[in-house]
Amino acid sequence: MARTRLTASERTEQLAAAAVRAFAATGYVGTSTDDVARLAGVSQPYVIRLFGSKQRLFIAAIEHATDRIEQEFREAAAQQADLSALGNAYDRLLARHDLPVLLLHGFAASNDPAIGAVVRERFGRIYRMVRELTGTDPDAATTFLGHGMLLTVLAAMQAVGPGGVPREPWAAEIVKAEPAGVDDRG
Repeated sequence: MARTRLTASERTEQLAAAAVRAFAATGYVGTSTDDVARLAGVSQPYVIRLFGSKQRLFIAAIEHATDRIEQEFREAAAQQADLSALGNAYDRLLARHDLPVLLLHGFAASNDPAIGAVVRERFGRIYRMVRELTGTDPDAATTFLGHGMLLTVLAAMQAVGPGGVPREPWAAEIVKAEPAGVDDRG
């Protein structure tokens, strides 16, 4: 059987997805470009040729993860344009343990000026998208994102298991709590 060669765009996407998994597992400092290359099944020089540096690779992983959030939010809003639909879409994303952990690593690495600029820009895009897709006001959007950040932390520290099932009684209270002032977050 002949092997199908990936296009440069497909290979870049494959490496960004591998970078999400690798950086989620060991963080920005603890992950090497060689770790990502091994996970993707390519050589480390190839990774450097495509991305130029570990910093740029990490940024690509953050962009890949936030693109996924934006895509899920757009798809959810196409069916039902309210905070409840977006919240349900984000709950599904949190089931992928690597996504919330990578986001937290991105926030932690934001003291690096280049990384911080991208993380802030991407978070701002998501905030604006939530407002635009749902027509919600700034207070409700802020509450929604704050609740989402709390759920991200819970998922990253594995206080919730597969399917969002809380592992601790205190986590169950948090997961079931409705964000104050957000009527349509089901």
